[in-house]
Amino acid sequence: MSSPAQCLPCLPYRCPQQSTSATYNALMHIVVIAWLYVTVLMALTETSIVAGIMTLVFYGLLPTMLLLWLFGGSARRRALRVPREETPANSDADHEKPEH
Repeated sequence: MSSPAQCLPCLPYRCPQQSTSATYNALMHIVVIAWLYVTVLMALTETSIVAGIMTLVFYGLLPTMLLLWLFGGSARRRALRVPREETPANSDADHEKPEH
């Protein structure tokens, strides 16, 4: 099996070794960057600084944060389900009580 670094040239397309959700997440970040670019340009064309800041916040930042939070929920749940790897510092052998 190849490493993910070998699949980078075919990022817009689904690699055989890459899952569908990984491809979707990579493409979703491109959409977010494009949307923020559009909202920054919209904010620059506003007539006042206050209107530009409000346009950027209410059309760009808040919807983007909501979108990433909603679509990142499955990744957060998956991360909670994966058992944490046991390191030597966390092993039970280090925490045994000495017998007296």
